[in-house]
Amino acid sequence: MKKNDTQKKFVLGLLFIFPILVYLFFASGKNNFAKLPILTKEVKELSIKGQKTILKDRITILGYWGGSLENKKAEALNLNEKIYKRFYQFEDFQFVFLVDSSRIKQVVELKNSLKQGVGTDLSRWNFIPVNSDYIKTHFSSLKTPISLKKDYSSPFVFIIDKDLNLRGRNDDQDSGNLYGFDARSVAQINKKMIDDVKVILAEYRLALKIYNTKRVK
Repeated sequence: MKKNDTQKKFVLGLLFIFPILVYLFFASGKNNFAKLPILTKEVKELSIKGQKTILKDRITILGYWGGSLENKKAEALNLNEKIYKRFYQFEDFQFVFLVDSSRIKQVVELKNSLKQGVGTDLSRWNFIPVNSDYIKTHFSSLKTPISLKKDYSSPFVFIIDKDLNLRGRNDDQDSGNLYGFDARSVAQINKKMIDDVKVILAEYRLALKIYNTKRVK
């Protein structure tokens, strides 16, 4: 009888203590928080006369659309629906696309197409007009195996953090290092990009929370 009582107490104690141990592990384990890996450091800052848009101290979805704006509507709609509308209200979050300075008319048309329907607040969509040499130079600072097309465009977009680091995956099951996300692929956006943007935003939320806690103390 005593043996049975001991076993019951042990089981009850385990059921009571185990959830507490699990909670303490996750509550105190800030070092276990998953961070999005840095794949390239010191991505080139935007230094364009007359332009206020910068990458520093921003979380940026960066793209290079060069001279192919007419063919970018589908990519823009994918990114707008899946990423921008979901995250644009996060402080310091922005979209930046480098486009050929001769394509301003196409930029206006593209913005109008994004506004159709429910209407989208495009205040954090930034189209930066530059020349092809600037696009080429800036793209090379990412140091990825991805190449620009002949019109200096790419279907891939990239996550740049507040310290000008290119973020991505170093353990992707399909490619090993995942530097950018193919905006043509709704599947890749859904399965990978949304999760990775969530991770980097959560990372900065946690850092801000820790900073504010320290200030209160």
